Amino acid sequence: MRYAGNTVTRSLEKFSTTLAVGVSLFFPASVRAQTANACDLNQDGVVNILDVQLAVNMALGLAPCTANVAGAGVCNTVVIQRVIIADLGGTCMTTSLHSVTLNWTASTSPNVVGYNVYRTTRSGGPYIKFNFTPIVGTSYTDIAVQASQTYYYVATAVDSNNNESIYSNKARATVPTP
Repeated sequence: MRYAGNTVTRSLEKFSTTLAVGVSLFFPASVRAQTANACDLNQDGVVNILDVQLAVNMALGLAPCTANVAGAGVCNTVVIQRVIIADLGGTCMTTSLHSVTLNWTASTSPNVVGYNVYRTTRSGGPYIKFNFTPIVGTSYTDIAVQASQTYYYVATAVDSNNNESIYSNKARATVPTP
């Protein structure tokens, strides 16, 4: 089932984008019951900054990928996001029933190397950056969302000197309740 989202447009310095949001709902084939917290990557009994750092190292290939958060042997930004959420007191999500897909129009500036995506649950921010390196394409799927929650997204263009444009207009996505 796919839900239509909002489309917003804002002209930026050397960056003009349309940020479109779509909300998806899917049901995994099976949900694996776990007795331990999957976000406790170093298995010391707590989810904290050490687990966040380990998730980053696994995603960068600096440590063996032993995570079982977004699937066995999956170590990417989704895993990092979920470990951060658990470290901040949230639930360690090991399955996802929902996702939000963002799409935007590529910048016409010749020196743009990618885009940053930011999210918040409050209209107007503050926003938290989702990606660690600029996103090369013109879409991003956020699978670290929860049912019945409204999220606000903005994007920026990043040039070859790591300079960012100003935020695009915000796009809003309300995740349905299963």
